Amino acid sequence: MASLNKVFLIGNLTRDPELRYIPSGSAVTTFTVAVNRVYTQQGEKKEEVSYIRVVVWAKMAETCGEYLSKGSPVFVEGRIQSRSWETPQGEKRSTIEVIAERVQFLGKTKGGKQDLPAPDAETPDAHQSGPQDDGVPF
Repeated sequence: MASLNKVFLIGNLTRDPELRYIPSGSAVTTFTVAVNRVYTQQGEKKEEVSYIRVVVWAKMAETCGEYLSKGSPVFVEGRIQSRSWETPQGEKRSTIEVIAERVQFLGKTKGGKQDLPAPDAETPDAHQSGPQDDGVPF
């Protein structure tokens, strides 16, 4: 059976990214991206916003934590993942999030630099990371 799990998003961060380190020492950054959709319904222009949680791992997580901030425009390429857990109070929770394989900065960063490229992700599933650098300068 064929399957595909690929997501492309362009939007703006809703708040500063949160960088932390798990016990193994790997960096993980989370942020939420607001993605706008404009459409027409019965001749009236409407807009809706979706808020998507993004998780970034390894070196790219550190780069995102250093250079992104609230309002930063980004292009995210990744896959959807769902997960469930139980709170200490015994309540069941679940979420759907995007595990980023690549994050491209589309505007000015915290340091004021524009279009600073982020390195490819080093995800826990390393075989799912983006293409390797083939030496092409563009």
